[in-house]
Amino acid sequence: MLVKDRKPVLPEIRARRQVAKSRLFAIEEVELTFSNGAERVYERMMGSGRGAVMIVPMQDDDTMLLVREYCGGTHTYELGFPKGLIDPGEVPEQAANRELKEEIGFGSDNLTPIKRVAMAPTFFSGHMDIFMAQSLYPEKLEGDEPEPLEVVPWPISDYQALIAHPEFNEARSIAALMMVLDKLKD
Repeated sequence: MLVKDRKPVLPEIRARRQVAKSRLFAIEEVELTFSNGAERVYERMMGSGRGAVMIVPMQDDDTMLLVREYCGGTHTYELGFPKGLIDPGEVPEQAANRELKEEIGFGSDNLTPIKRVAMAPTFFSGHMDIFMAQSLYPEKLEGDEPEPLEVVPWPISDYQALIAHPEFNEARSIAALMMVLDKLKD
């Protein structure tokens, strides 16, 4: 039985130390003592703390714009929504509009916040703000991608075919699609 109002007691952090670092992440070892006395050592990735954004751009009432992008983790090209890190000094809405301009060549006059999600809370401290973008206008900014991204229009009314598509695999994109579908029903 789920007890909705029960607030769990966070484990006590006994020690922390950085065990590895790259240009994007630091890996930290954390020694913990849980409220029942159990002791464990966890490893977690620490992000930049600025967060990231993902945007579901709507070209019109039925057409979403996706990008086909190389993904180093899987060594494949994947279909997904525009996304990227929030730059220093930006708020999520500014980052979302910048990423749109860099990745699909459009800005938005109507960004709707959908939800802030944790990307992998078991071992990563990063979060992502998901937006729906409407009222698009053409504007291109230079991005940091090594090659031009292919922009792929897709009818949202055919979302089930997108979910079945072999290149549409990223859990964050699937979650964003489901939340935007719900938002559009309102």
